[in-house]
Amino acid sequence: MRNTARWAATLGLTAAAVCGPLTGPALAAPAAPASLYAPSALVLTTGHGESAATAGPARAVTLSCAPTASGTHPAASLACAELRAADGDFEVLAAAGGGMCTKQYDPVVVTVDGVWRGQRVSYERLFSNECVKNSSGSVLFAF
Repeated sequence: MRNTARWAATLGLTAAAVCGPLTGPALAAPAAPASLYAPSALVLTTGHGESAATAGPARAVTLSCAPTASGTHPAASLACAELRAADGDFEVLAAAGGGMCTKQYDPVVVTVDGVWRGQRVSYERLFSNECVKNSSGSVLFAF
């Protein structure tokens, strides 16, 4: 009788060890598919002063470019298209200007923080005045 109990216990534990893991995944919910797009979500700010630390943001907008352009940026679609064309190089977009502006020094600082195509980005650019910032020709900084 002792052998029967021992065999029953052994068979029960073996069945639990072998069949137990097989039932876990069957009961679990299927995993959600991974996103097809690398995240691209940015916060852009502008303020008056020599740096972001001293200026404080006067205005801030959000911009998300994947999978579609969205956010509070006034021209989100165009800004995302510019970023894609420049391969995410903010300096190229900031230096594209050439308009005529006064030489009055009233510094304006623009910052970009967030994620571009899955990579963390942080950018700060000082313009000598609002006109110089707007003459960069970039829709990205026109908010």
